Amino acid sequence: MYFRVEKPRAAETPVVVEVPHAGITFDAESLALCAAPARSIGRDADLFVDELFADAPDVGATLLYGRASRYLVDLNRAADDLDSHTTPGGKSEGSPHGVIWRRTTEGRPALAGPLPQTEIERRLDLVYHPYHRALTELLADKRERFGFVILLCGHSMPSFGRLGDRRADVVPGSRGRTTAAASVIDASDRVAHEFAFEVAHDTPYRGGFSTEHYGQPSEGQHALQIELARRLYMDETSLRRNTQAFARCQSFCRALVAELGTIRP
Repeated sequence: MYFRVEKPRAAETPVVVEVPHAGITFDAESLALCAAPARSIGRDADLFVDELFADAPDVGATLLYGRASRYLVDLNRAADDLDSHTTPGGKSEGSPHGVIWRRTTEGRPALAGPLPQTEIERRLDLVYHPYHRALTELLADKRERFGFVILLCGHSMPSFGRLGDRRADVVPGSRGRTTAAASVIDASDRVAHEFAFEVAHDTPYRGGFSTEHYGQPSEGQHALQIELARRLYMDETSLRRNTQAFARCQSFCRALVAELGTIRP
């Protein structure tokens, strides 16, 4: 299975936490077509973010996390986000980081060559569609039970941008405060400040596919993306966790999920 769902282990809340990029798993066919260096597979994953949010079920949330490498398929992209260099059937203009990545973040080839449409469809059927069906069902179930649902999309980011600019500790993404009610968005500030974390909304990440697609506040469906600077919990060179710092960041994630569970937007 390329993703897992963990049900609440305490009194259930209207919160779903999804972590799409923590995995580094491939199936044999995808691995044979991957040209990305092993280090890039690790660097371009949101390593350990599933563990940072592992306590979410203990405070009443449902946790969904992917195990597949984003080089197999990127679960935070639209299913048709493909350019013509990735597959002949793709858009003539597009990003090398679509639903199938053809280049690493460092600009190296991630694919041995363009993929046939049959391979694209195989990957979507293997991982992407089952994952989003599961997420859609989880959100619908919460809305039916509580009248609304809050989706928290958990991610991590390099601590510095390409030009060497230092990023904030926590970046809540809500696409200009359009994907969730103000009370949901403001909760991220409140909890981050309790941990003395610096916050910058929508900079440099405004929220990806899941945030935009599932964030429908007028329909009682709120979505907020959270990007955590990797310096908060790991060594970005060795890709090893920082044990002491990790516990503090994990406590922040637990507190944020618990706080969201108390909100009635």
